[in-house]
Amino acid sequence: MTAADGTPVRVGVFGLLGSGNLGNDGSLEAVLGYLGRRHPEAAVDALCGGPEAVTARFGIPATRLHWYRGEYRTASRAGAIVGKGLGKLVDVFRTAAWVRRHDVVIVPGMGVLEATLPLRPWGFPYSLFLLCASGRLLRTRVALVSVGAAEIRNRPTRALVRWSGRLAAYRSYRDDQSRDAMRAMGVDTARDKVYPDLAFSLPAPQASEPSGAPGPVCVGVMDFHGGNDDRARAEEIHRRYLDGTIRFVRTLAEEGRQVRLLTGDTCDLSVVAAILDAVASPLVTAAEPASLADLMNEMAAADTVVAVRYHNLICALKTGTPALALSYAAKSDALMERMGLGAYCHPAREVDADRLLEQFRALEKRSAELRRILAERNQAAARQLDEQFDELTATLFPATDHAHAQRETR
Repeated sequence: MTAADGTPVRVGVFGLLGSGNLGNDGSLEAVLGYLGRRHPEAAVDALCGGPEAVTARFGIPATRLHWYRGEYRTASRAGAIVGKGLGKLVDVFRTAAWVRRHDVVIVPGMGVLEATLPLRPWGFPYSLFLLCASGRLLRTRVALVSVGAAEIRNRPTRALVRWSGRLAAYRSYRDDQSRDAMRAMGVDTARDKVYPDLAFSLPAPQASEPSGAPGPVCVGVMDFHGGNDDRARAEEIHRRYLDGTIRFVRTLAEEGRQVRLLTGDTCDLSVVAAILDAVASPLVTAAEPASLADLMNEMAAADTVVAVRYHNLICALKTGTPALALSYAAKSDALMERMGLGAYCHPAREVDADRLLEQFRALEKRSAELRRILAERNQAAARQLDEQFDELTATLFPATDHAHAQRETR
């Protein structure tokens, strides 16, 4: 893909990428796949949380998102507080300089416009605002592609998210609730569209056919303490979630079921350790997935999946494996409804092991029917994402799209 003067179009990707969250990296993988198929000559690099990991895995140059290396550590000493404050100022110029070098910047999926997990306004919301403001000032098109959003109560965070949305050149959302939330926060969404999560464009293994006997169950766990509005009772929420999950896993093991524990972020390993220690059964094992592909391979081999993290759920649904969501936000409910499993959601903040087991058994009874529904919904999701990629090319790369059309008619 080249510009009118023959130079490669410069595309930047932006976000908390390479930082240990498999869902975020899966969204990046999906966008890089789109660029590789549609615009193979584009020069691509990243401004991200884990540049070394992004370069090692995806083979693209990457720059650290924050100047101050201790950005995600709690600042308790005077030196750290000064360092963080200075970093916020330096990042204004670093972000603008990076944006200036690009024709287009893509924010690939992720819940960049929500605060469903604990979030400070001067963390990622501030970084996203700097990106979108720099894009508008420097006339670099910034695209928020299939992103998640939720209405935010905290005023500073809400303002930063609202202005980020307003300043972006392109916005699409991964569910209707996200678009509604941005509208409620003051963004004109009349031209914005809703498409499935980008991870639905990734290749997936074929799910195994159930043998008839009860098979393995994948349980996706999370170091869950509630969201921004739950800080006062974060430990209570975590304990209730963990106790309920342990009871659920222990019951399955006592019934002779194999249980495979899965994570979606490096911070989830503490929950895995707690469950293994509490249950202490050879039937309960843990995987160490390094990508969404690894997660999908695990889930394709299972009869059923029970999961908390949003992209754990997507991996299960993408492989056609019936799933039950431990839901901590509206995005999980919306995803399950879209894929035909809306009845199989359980609140992550109030895990009731008995009720969870009841829902699990009801899910397994409908397994064959739900697998057929998932196959149909996955085909529809793939078609919709192809439409979005067409729209992205027309919106972000109009000159190259016109040249491509001319070549096709020759």
